[in-house]
Amino acid sequence: MSGKGRQTQRLDKVLTHMGYGSRSDIKRQVKQGMITVNGRTTKDSGLQVHPYQDQIEVNGELVVFREYIYIMLHKPPGVISATEDTRERTVLDLLSAEERHFEPFPVGRLDKDTEGLLLLTNDGKLAHELLSPRRHVPKTYEATVSGHVTEEDIHQFTAGVELDDGYVTLPAQLTILRHEHPYQADGEVISYISLVIHEGKFHQVKRMFEAVGKKVTYLKRTAMGPLKLDEQLPLGSYRELTSEELAWIGRDIASATSEV
Repeated sequence: MSGKGRQTQRLDKVLTHMGYGSRSDIKRQVKQGMITVNGRTTKDSGLQVHPYQDQIEVNGELVVFREYIYIMLHKPPGVISATEDTRERTVLDLLSAEERHFEPFPVGRLDKDTEGLLLLTNDGKLAHELLSPRRHVPKTYEATVSGHVTEEDIHQFTAGVELDDGYVTLPAQLTILRHEHPYQADGEVISYISLVIHEGKFHQVKRMFEAVGKKVTYLKRTAMGPLKLDEQLPLGSYRELTSEELAWIGRDIASATSEV
């Protein structure tokens, strides 16, 4: 995923990728003697360079090349998991111009009113691996449910739940965290649960609980495969993945297929 094994690229392509301007901008900067490669001023914007091994400087600033960007976002409710929308605020609107330049996209989707872990990247291969239906990468959620979630529901989720369109889900792991009983005798019990699913159907968690006569009133994704939401990351904020987190993904993605 690092891309460090790649061969040489054109100098203007490398610098355009890193946000130093368009190819015409780079050509102009070369003519002005603003760009050096390994300490020598270059006169050719099409010069072949190794982006990781050659020392490239623009107006005295060292270019630290990277091909991909990996961002952990604590998605807040009210924004949609899309790259652009004419009416709604998207998750990309939460990023700075520096990150948006890399043209990241959300890996999978979270409903507009759902919060929690969302990975943003421009690494299409990684996104494909995480989203591939054959991988069954587990996704972990915490939810507040209106209704009394029972042991019977746990068994039904383990067996697979038939959704409103007739689709039967893969086995899911439902854990009851606690119940909150109302003061009024006729009030509805509130259940707090954790759920691990191995696919990503439209509104799946909400539809699974609707299938057993209950309603999700709050939903948060806390993990996707080996990647867990940073508990110190405030709602609506983001950070780049650590090298350890990238290693987890790289090492574990091939074995992420759940034992179902």
